[in-house]
Amino acid sequence: MSKLENASVLAFERKLDPSDALFFTGNWADRQASEAWPHVEVREKSVRGTISNRLKASEQDPLKLNQKIESPNPQTVDVATLPHDVDTLKVRFTLRVLAGVGEPSACNKADYRAKLLATIAAYREAHGFGELACRYAANLANGRYLWRNRAGAEQVEVHVEQLQDGKAVQGWTFDALALSLNELATSGNITELGALIEDGLAGKAHVLLQITAYVRSGAGQEVFPSQELILDRGRGDKSKTLYFVAQKDRKIAAIHSQKIGNALRTIDTWYEDAAANGPIAIEPYGSVTTQGKAYRQPKQKLDFYTLLDNWVLKDATPSAEQQHFVIATLIRGGVFGEAG
Repeated sequence: MSKLENASVLAFERKLDPSDALFFTGNWADRQASEAWPHVEVREKSVRGTISNRLKASEQDPLKLNQKIESPNPQTVDVATLPHDVDTLKVRFTLRVLAGVGEPSACNKADYRAKLLATIAAYREAHGFGELACRYAANLANGRYLWRNRAGAEQVEVHVEQLQDGKAVQGWTFDALALSLNELATSGNITELGALIEDGLAGKAHVLLQITAYVRSGAGQEVFPSQELILDRGRGDKSKTLYFVAQKDRKIAAIHSQKIGNALRTIDTWYEDAAANGPIAIEPYGSVTTQGKAYRQPKQKLDFYTLLDNWVLKDATPSAEQQHFVIATLIRGGVFGEAG
């Protein structure tokens, strides 16, 4: 029998599929009747900036610094704010939970595919998807996907509804600020929601969720859609471009679906130093770009590829926690074949 080798072509489709999250606005007291709330629009404004970056040694002469400060630094930026007569931001998106965890969408080795599927089946038999599903549910409940909009809010209420034929068939309500971002609560209503997500991952039910978060920030306060990454800015271009979804003649402020997905998969507490740093997003190398650090280095043998290879090729079953990490990476999806 030939030795089992890695597939050079290996890809998985994501199993948590969020939409963009759209922004609307109204008053906190009226949130139970928010269907008619107007959208939050992205608009431009021009500002005069100041010099605040670190200066080179040659530029620290008082005369040169004064000349720099006296020079105007006009900028055009995008901004999104609540009107001055309402105090609450509504953020709404949908989430599909798909079955077929661990089934490659592309794999060029039949024997590897068969062994991989057997490995996933053994995990499912031993653990199920309950642990992962409850962690995803916790991030729906705690409002992590609101990002900067959650910080400093007076109140945050999250409504999660299961949709069938376009209608809500059951729902849950959470006080997001009562739930910690560093400790993923898995009890009460979160457990019930997690059980539904588990059924979706296992293929036992069609699961489509609608998530609506009400964020009481204060009248006229700035809100924070996603910022677009513009790689090639020309002179005179806007220095900040916010993401919006165009509907008719409206520019509805929104958060990218990718950013929503990143928040939902922030469940990795199985890496070294997790006690000090809290959950990080599921990534093959535990990458956190805002910190410029990868928490799952190959030399630690806790990265996705080392764990997967040992599990599938060498029958060296990882600990239960690292098995959860590997399966969560497959749920995340991606192209995991050889470079090039």
